[in-house]
Amino acid sequence: MYGIIASSVLFATASAVVTNYTSVVDPTNIKLPDIPQTTASTFQAACAWTAPPVPIAASDWPTSWQPATSNGMNGTAEFQALYNSIDWTHAPQITPRTLSSPGVLNTAGYDLVNDPDCWWTATRCVTPKNSQVLKDIFACEEPETLGLTYDDGPNCTHDGFYDFLQQQNLKASMFYIGSNVYDWPYQAQRGVKDGHHIAVHTWSHPMITTMDNQNVLAELYYATKMIKHITGLTPLYWRPPLGDIDDRVRWIATQLNLTAIIWNLDTNDWAAGTTVTVEQVQQNYKNFVSMGANGTFANRGNIILSHELNNLTMSVAESFIPQFKQAYKHVVDVATCMNITNPYVENSVTFPVFTSSAATSGGSGPSGPSGSSGTSGSSSVASSIHINTALIVAALIACLFQV
Repeated sequence: MYGIIASSVLFATASAVVTNYTSVVDPTNIKLPDIPQTTASTFQAACAWTAPPVPIAASDWPTSWQPATSNGMNGTAEFQALYNSIDWTHAPQITPRTLSSPGVLNTAGYDLVNDPDCWWTATRCVTPKNSQVLKDIFACEEPETLGLTYDDGPNCTHDGFYDFLQQQNLKASMFYIGSNVYDWPYQAQRGVKDGHHIAVHTWSHPMITTMDNQNVLAELYYATKMIKHITGLTPLYWRPPLGDIDDRVRWIATQLNLTAIIWNLDTNDWAAGTTVTVEQVQQNYKNFVSMGANGTFANRGNIILSHELNNLTMSVAESFIPQFKQAYKHVVDVATCMNITNPYVENSVTFPVFTSSAATSGGSGPSGPSGSSGTSGSSSVASSIHINTALIVAALIACLFQV
C-alpha cells in the first residue's frame, strides 16, 4: 500500500534547509479502507478508536492533548539535539506572556503604540519587526479572491463536510493539530487524498506566546513530525492558535522553516453557542458574502478563519459556501491564492499557480508526480537561503532512533 520514501533527508529550497521526517506513506497513493472511521455517519462509530494506518509507538510521541514536551519528549536525544544546535543567542529576547484570567492573555503594560514585538494578540500586527523571521501571510494577494481555511482538524466526523467540499469542487487550507492527527489519522489522510492544503496548528493548541522557547519548539516540531508520519507530507506553513504570535514565536517557527498564515476575516464560528450566538456567526458570514459582492476586495483578496471544530461549525460553513462562490470570483486554498506551488518539503505533491486554478470553477487542485505544475521553489514569499544546523542534527538523530 505504501512505498518507502525519503526520510530524514535535508535539502535546500529557495527559503531554507528543511527536513523530511520519517514516513512510509506515499502521499500520492493513499488508499482509505472501508472502516467505521472512514465510512460511518454517526459520532459513536466514526469517533471510535481504530488501529492507525501506520504504527504509532506511544513512547515516541507527546501525550495527546498535553504540551508537546510531555511524555519525556523534551529529554529525548532527538529533541535535545535539535534544541541545543539552535543558536538561541539570536532569538528575540521576549519574555513569555501571561494570562490575566483563564484563556485571556494579559496585555497590561505592553507598549501598544510602538508594538516592539509585533504581538498579534495585542495589536493585530502582521508585519514582523525582526528581520530574521519569515513574514506572515494574512490575505490573498489576488483580487476578488477568498482564501478558504479551516482550523482544528482533522475531526473524526468531518467526512460529510469533506464530501460537500468535493461536491463543490473546492480545496481549502486545513490547519491540523498534531494531537488530532495522532487520534484520527485516517481523517488526516483523507485531507491529503482530497487535495487540500495541509498545514500545522501546533501539537496541543496552546496560547503559544505563553510558552518558553523549549515548549514552543516542541509544539511545532512534533506536530509537523506527526503530520509527516501519517500523511507523508512535511508542511512549510502553520497557524498559531487564536492568532497568538509574536516575533519570538516567529523566530522559533523560522528555525523549522514554518511560515505563519493568519487571516483578515474571522467568522468567530468556534464560539457559536458559547460566547456568541449562532445567529451572530451567521451574520458574520452574511457580511463576508456582501463584502465579496460589493467590491470590498476588488484590489486584494482575503483569508477567512473558520473551523472544522464540530458539526455546528461545519454545517454553518456548508450553508454559506455556495454564496461565497457567487460573491467571489475565486474561492481557493491559501497555497493557490498565494501562488505557492510547493507548500511542502516534498515535491511529490504540488499546487497549481493561481492563473491555472482560476481557469476552473473551483480550482484544479494539487498534482502528483505525473501532473506537477508550477516551479520547484517552495514559496513566493521567502527569498533567502539559510543553513539550519538544528534541523540537520535533529533529522540525523531522528533517523538513527527510528532504525
